[in-house]
Amino acid sequence: MGHSHSHAHGASKNIAFAFFLNVGFTIFEFFGGFYVNSVAIVSDALHDLGDSLSLGVSWYLQKKSDKNADEKFTFGYKRFSLLGALINSIVLVLGSAFVIYQGIQRIIEPEHTDAKGMLVFAIIGVAVNGVAALRLRKGESMNEKVLSWHLIEDVLGWVAILITSIIIMFWDIHVLDPILSLAIAAFILWNVVQRLRETMYVFLQGAPKAVDLRELKDSILSIEHVTSTHHTHLWTLDEENQVFTIHVTVDRLSGIPDIIKIKNRIKELLRGKHVSHATIDIEFEDESCYMESSYTDHGKPEGS
Repeated sequence: MGHSHSHAHGASKNIAFAFFLNVGFTIFEFFGGFYVNSVAIVSDALHDLGDSLSLGVSWYLQKKSDKNADEKFTFGYKRFSLLGALINSIVLVLGSAFVIYQGIQRIIEPEHTDAKGMLVFAIIGVAVNGVAALRLRKGESMNEKVLSWHLIEDVLGWVAILITSIIIMFWDIHVLDPILSLAIAAFILWNVVQRLRETMYVFLQGAPKAVDLRELKDSILSIEHVTSTHHTHLWTLDEENQVFTIHVTVDRLSGIPDIIKIKNRIKELLRGKHVSHATIDIEFEDESCYMESSYTDHGKPEGS
């Protein structure tokens, strides 16, 4: 529990660091872009402003996710972090689509840029966004992973500007800038769509892929006195904390010690699977389940 809380606090600090760094650089970009009369840099400043807003929202939602459970959210606020990841994924998809549109427009109608001004800002841009991206890449939460793509997109964008500015200094090939922008946007879009799919899978309460549910149920069925299982549900709150519920049917036991033994054995099987909430309902063979099962689990094979 202490590790989970310290990790969540660390995620919040990482996002806050990236937020303030991005806001400061965005302001610097706006003034610098107008100073060197570079439309490309001013456009990137607008893009970074959107990133800053996304980072701010994510920081707020990450801090919100650190709150403990209450009567309003009985599982806690961990899924608020997922909401931040979802918002940022959508912003990145829309941003990439905008960059692709602008890139196509620039190919059709190439524009001249201040190559020396681009070079200076590109070096600073790579350094600032690179530091923030590395900080977030070390995080484990889905929110941090999605946000790191925001910053990796910026790093790659500035690398493209850096390369382009050097080439333009020697050859007047201004169409290189939009071509590189299209390549970077396509790369980012591909990765963000993959991350968005993962986020939606968690939102829709999909079972964690790291846990083999069939194997887990087979292990539970192998426990002495257990005859069948039903209402077995496993889902993840935020990719790090799992929830598990199961109804276990047993034969006639000698008493409460046997029930405790079965429950403890199931809890042992759940160790190492990051299950933070587990509900185990023990039922007897001649007892009717008070809930209709949405699907039927299997029981022990005949003669076992």
